[in-house]
Amino acid sequence: MVPRVLFGKGCFDQLPEILNEKRSIGAPFIYLVDDVFENNKSFIERIKLKGNDKIFFVSAEYEPKTNQVDVLVEKIKTEFQLLPSGIIGIGGGTLMDLAKAVSILLKNTGLAEDYQGWDLVSKKAIYHVGVPTVSGTGAEVSRTTVLTGPNKKLGINSDFTPFDQVILDYDLTLGVPKDQWFYTGMDCYIHCIESLNGTYLNTFSESYGQKAEELCLEIFLGDHLSDEQMRAKLMMASWHGGMSIAYSQVGVAHAMSYGLAYVLGTKHGIGNCIVFDHLEEFYPEGVKIFKQMKEKHGIKLPQGLCKDLPEKDLNTMIEVSLQMDPLWENALGKNWREIMTPKKMRELYLKM
Repeated sequence: MVPRVLFGKGCFDQLPEILNEKRSIGAPFIYLVDDVFENNKSFIERIKLKGNDKIFFVSAEYEPKTNQVDVLVEKIKTEFQLLPSGIIGIGGGTLMDLAKAVSILLKNTGLAEDYQGWDLVSKKAIYHVGVPTVSGTGAEVSRTTVLTGPNKKLGINSDFTPFDQVILDYDLTLGVPKDQWFYTGMDCYIHCIESLNGTYLNTFSESYGQKAEELCLEIFLGDHLSDEQMRAKLMMASWHGGMSIAYSQVGVAHAMSYGLAYVLGTKHGIGNCIVFDHLEEFYPEGVKIFKQMKEKHGIKLPQGLCKDLPEKDLNTMIEVSLQMDPLWENALGKNWREIMTPKKMRELYLKM
């Protein structure tokens, strides 16, 4: 679990004070920051760089890739004589995952793709801090960093992945575009549904999942919250949703959206929504409520993504998705391969 959390409006300004305790002489702090902030002078000034600290602005237009992590690690090692005092990720799920992966690869030899899987990391990552500026993915609290590699889309799932410190300042989510707000919020809602309906469910994950679901219903179907309350509550829903799957797993929507992302580059939040929209068979009540939320907020999902896909691409999509054994087992039980056959999955993809 993340050992230290700071929550509250404006608490981002306490970051320099927190980092001072962890600073080693000559060893910089490296900030990986969503490039949406690159020209936001007042925000960048709040970071308060010292000494040889450096900001790398990173585009979140595409999901994080293993070779992107390798390039960042190589740049840092080449440019600085000492390993950094820490890595700080500022942005949405993409930046959270990049910060976690870079901090692991700075201390473990080899390439990022070598660590895609479960419990393959042997050395503790360097100190790393997460500052989410979009709520919903749960990446700020999870023990995985999901990366697209040369052969698969799969997380680095390990005890060394979670952040050492997270700053939850809901004012940083001001100005997130409505579509993105909805898609990442639905990522959180889908976490809850998949966790609460899974075979891995236990009381720990259930208690977090139920709270996250309750918050999502209040945010996306209620009418009584102010904008500030919605931002604060969605930040906490994201946290609880991420905690819920830390002790269980996700399910059908996530497994299939990995296939979409690998072949088509579909981003995680919207990919989950596109898949979940067709999963009544597996999550009847959850999908019904999702459709109500979609309608209430006037969200139109892309249609026909897989309709004209070449056979080769469709097969790759199915193959990538079927590699997610723990997700399928959580969703459908130990005999999941008898239920989710390649033929069945093809039928589902062709609806999307």
